[in-house]
Amino acid sequence: MRFDEAYSGNVFIKSHPSFEESRAVIYGMPMDWTVSFRPGSRFGPARIREVSLGLEEYSPYLDKHLDEVKYFDAGDIPLPFGNPQRSLDMIEEFVDKVLAEDKFPLGLGGEHLCTWPVFRAIHKKYPDFAVIHIDAHADLREEYEGEPLSHSTPIRKVCDLIGPENVYSFGIRSGMKEEFQFAKESGMYMAKFDVAAPLKEVLPKLAGRNVYVTIDIDVLDPAHAPGTGTAEAGGITSKELLEAITLIANSDVKVIGADIVEVAPAYDPSEQTQIAASKFLREILLGWVK
Repeated sequence: MRFDEAYSGNVFIKSHPSFEESRAVIYGMPMDWTVSFRPGSRFGPARIREVSLGLEEYSPYLDKHLDEVKYFDAGDIPLPFGNPQRSLDMIEEFVDKVLAEDKFPLGLGGEHLCTWPVFRAIHKKYPDFAVIHIDAHADLREEYEGEPLSHSTPIRKVCDLIGPENVYSFGIRSGMKEEFQFAKESGMYMAKFDVAAPLKEVLPKLAGRNVYVTIDIDVLDPAHAPGTGTAEAGGITSKELLEAITLIANSDVKVIGADIVEVAPAYDPSEQTQIAASKFLREILLGWVK
């Protein structure tokens, strides 16, 4: 794929026309082939872009304007419908190319399994990286009903890849008992229910490290984000997630890539989920892309 021919449909607000001149690359991963409840997140990337037209270009949270960062929207990766393994391979190949050009990869999902090939690509360039995982679900299963390629497995997979002691999960409020037991015994960090307060304590420990951040939109309470495939009651507010993004932006960690996944627009006719995700994306661009 040539980056100057990668557009598909609308682009995120203020996207720069030149890949070469941009620091970050937005890309869509329109896949929901392995979801365990409600499909539809493959339509998330396109709708997040479309609703971005309603955003202000200035952030009062970070006192920055989108003119201050150059980013290129490469559109959606053309993933083959219903073929998980080939889709994952294509995502990894795409992110490999982005990283080879020293760009910041910023992915839009799609289901959370899409993050697994991104982890693999990141690991090739930054073998010492750590993960900040913000989610309602532990995603620590080794398989789901016999299938290892599942959106409930990416965090267990990255634990095996980089060591559980390098994985930090926040906002977790759902999972099998065995997943919570694994977190407790393996050495990984898991903060249940909350995000901002425990993140504030952890960030100094990650100072100076290369960190990849993955955000599942279902960390938000369904009152704030009903448009997701596996909604979980008892979540955080949009305000708390914005606070967390700002905390990371103002910390000494080196964010090397990020994603927002599991936005499923069909379940939210009010569009508050898509609108929130779009705003989070603006803050990530302004705060994490250096």
